[in-house]
Amino acid sequence: MRLALEEAGRALGRTSPNPAVGAVVVRDGRVIARGHHARAGRAHAEVVALRAAGARAGGADLYTTLEPCDHQGRTPPCSVAILEAGIRRVFVGSRDPNPLVDGRGIARLRRAGVEVVEGVLASACDAFNEAWLVYIREGRPFVTLKAAVTLDGRLATRSGDSRWVTGEAARAWVHRLRDRVDAILVGSGTARADDPSLTARLPGGRGRDPLRVVLSTALDLPADLALLRGGPPTLVVHTSRRTRAFGPAVETLRVKRGPGGVSLPDLLDRLAGRGVVHLLVEGGARVHASFLRAGLVDRMAVLVAPKLAGSDGVPLAALRGPERMADAIALEGVHVEQLGPDVLVTGRLAAPPSTPGRVAKNPRRS
Repeated sequence: MRLALEEAGRALGRTSPNPAVGAVVVRDGRVIARGHHARAGRAHAEVVALRAAGARAGGADLYTTLEPCDHQGRTPPCSVAILEAGIRRVFVGSRDPNPLVDGRGIARLRRAGVEVVEGVLASACDAFNEAWLVYIREGRPFVTLKAAVTLDGRLATRSGDSRWVTGEAARAWVHRLRDRVDAILVGSGTARADDPSLTARLPGGRGRDPLRVVLSTALDLPADLALLRGGPPTLVVHTSRRTRAFGPAVETLRVKRGPGGVSLPDLLDRLAGRGVVHLLVEGGARVHASFLRAGLVDRMAVLVAPKLAGSDGVPLAALRGPERMADAIALEGVHVEQLGPDVLVTGRLAAPPSTPGRVAKNPRRS
């Protein structure tokens, strides 16, 4: 199963709105084939591995990080392909919560006499597809809030200068993260102050640029911003009744009004409808605060630089703090890593609010 997870990792960030899945075929204790789902519309991991195994799949075992699908989408059901290949046993990591699957793939295999072992490295498989699981279960993108701050928690100095808070190793990590998400979001203040390009710049030009999303309630962004001058597609989100045309790769999206501006639940619902599974929120302080107040942050990734910007610098989130430390926002499952002189702290929100029972519109593995 670890080999199957390794295989799935080869397509991480490339399969939305589908999950990244890996599969391995084993015969007589030896791996004879492996495969992964490359992108939506292409063969699923199980089918890729079975094709690679050919006739040798008869009587072999199949390890898959996610329950095989059992419905006809843009590709045939994997459960049927497994039966036709003559697989003897199937080892499953995560059960698929998609209402179109949700145990049906496993049930079909068992009815046909195939032994199915569930929950193999389940925690690791669930963690690998945590973004997709939230997308399916709650009908919205998984939200990672990423920030680069000083030791005293400042995004920028009192003048708004933030170049650069962290060093090269930390910035390289950010580009690798951007390469794996579907969309990056910033507020109009960050767009104006930093004029970011929000692209994934990896060595050799290998980065995949996600959709760029900028919040502009009044639709009043300067036309000369890097986000609006071409490059990857950009979505300008607003609540204005007026219309405005930007560049050829720029689309405007009017959403409902919420507290302080854009309705974040409505925006996330609209992004989910576009197949955005993982949204990266990169600032600034007001936007961070809005997502945290709405209970719409799933994971935080904070890069901390060994610098002090002072109390009049820009805070990580423009939130009014609690009276008691016991009521402070906390993280769990915390991981700490050093990147050059900087430190990366990641973790899930300890009690992330959710909306039970919500399911993505027309969810499917295709």
